Amino acid sequence: MLTKTFGSAVQGVNAYTITIEVVVSQGTNFYVVGLPDNAIKESQQRIEAALKFRGYRMPRTKVVVNMAPADIRKEGSSYDLPIALGILHGSQQLSTERLPEYIIMGELALDGALRPIKGVLPIAIQARKEGFKGFVLPKENAREAAIVNNLDVIPVKTMQEAIDFFEGRLNIEPLVLDTRDIFQQEANQYAADFADVQGQENIKRALEIAAAGGHNVIMIGPPGAGKTMLAKRLPTILPALTMLEALETTKIHSVAGKLGTNASLLGTRPFRAPHHTISDVALVGGGSNPQPGEISLAHNGVLFLDELPEFKRTVLEVMRQPLEERRVSISRAKVSIDFPANFMLIASMNPCPCGYYNHPEKECVCGPGVVQRYLNKVSGPLLDRIDLHVEVTPVTFDQMTETRKSETSHDIQLRVEKARAVQAARFEKFPDIFSNAMMPPQMVKDICEIDAAGRTLLKTAMERLGLSARAYDRILKVARTIADLAGTAEIRIEHLAEAIQYRSLDREGWAG
Repeated sequence: MLTKTFGSAVQGVNAYTITIEVVVSQGTNFYVVGLPDNAIKESQQRIEAALKFRGYRMPRTKVVVNMAPADIRKEGSSYDLPIALGILHGSQQLSTERLPEYIIMGELALDGALRPIKGVLPIAIQARKEGFKGFVLPKENAREAAIVNNLDVIPVKTMQEAIDFFEGRLNIEPLVLDTRDIFQQEANQYAADFADVQGQENIKRALEIAAAGGHNVIMIGPPGAGKTMLAKRLPTILPALTMLEALETTKIHSVAGKLGTNASLLGTRPFRAPHHTISDVALVGGGSNPQPGEISLAHNGVLFLDELPEFKRTVLEVMRQPLEERRVSISRAKVSIDFPANFMLIASMNPCPCGYYNHPEKECVCGPGVVQRYLNKVSGPLLDRIDLHVEVTPVTFDQMTETRKSETSHDIQLRVEKARAVQAARFEKFPDIFSNAMMPPQMVKDICEIDAAGRTLLKTAMERLGLSARAYDRILKVARTIADLAGTAEIRIEHLAEAIQYRSLDREGWAG
């Protein structure tokens, strides 16, 4: 007797339906075919223990489980439940005709309980697309799957509950969530706020410009000046996530298994801060079964690299292409996968190994040439992709003890959203461009026009400050964002002047 159940395999951020065919016939042995990995091959032991614990028997005849299409690699333990139900049906211990109507996924414990799985959201989206009636899955994953409407999400705690549901002995109501209501409740709920930061008004201004134009930022300053504190608050002033962005972000975190149990739609922009010992694969993604890396987990949010020169050079270099293309392609012999990676890069670094070069009070103890060598650890091509270079100075005692309340994140966010609305109208005919930072060079010439006085100022600044040629486009993009924040159609001379001061690391001899 041939039994068919349906599961799903996740590749990248998309899911593919897997047909699980089970035949119980004369002979001996248990076979799983169709490119299963070791976790699936070991499922025999888990399934046998779970069946015995629940009072069922494992057939002592030949059992063949085929996972089709046979040329796609299947990984993980989430196929335990559909295989177990297929075996029960094939050995006539389960009587139902409803198995083919549902996608079934879940890892079995030895007592028949179900453990949560990864990648539930893309699986649910694909199940609805292919016209399945519902999705039977572990209870801990149900809220995540219920984001998708027009699909019966059947949460079960044990294999026995799934059996009783299919045989009609147990009526399980599909879980229904008001996704929009949940999203509205959780949207923009951040623990941190810019109101917590005393002083540092110039840095807050730079981060507001960065948020308004989608610009990347590097902060240079001594230890304890507040670089990390400011970076952590950047997501709070970015425009609120749209429903589409939230769905896209949740999908990536679901595939990576970062959502946790009983999670649903993400309502806040992600903030990822990997340690400087991270490997290139962990940063950009990869592995034998490609998984999203930190840059994809930061999609629609912020990637913060603290102590930038301490990162391995190879790690920083692999970021160059994703920064330009807003996605990362991971190629393997049999498959090529694209992960989205549209993030804002915020980096911070000390000005020298001891941390006190250019400090107003403390003296730098680094030897001659050490500072320049330290700065050279960050390559020119990477700096080329960072629009704002901000020098952070320590907060004085008077600023720290000031009782006046700082501006809240919400106030700044309103100005940022207003500037983003101007850009949305400007780039309406360009589907791949959402902010000023994404403008290609030719568009910069057309959109960032400056008058004769502006050209004179820019020429003088580049000559006197020794700014590199790569700074030219960056200054114009930042000036355009400052003009958008000010609500002016043209780039004025004061906008240019402010943009020029955000190019510290481009100045010749900045490090002596």
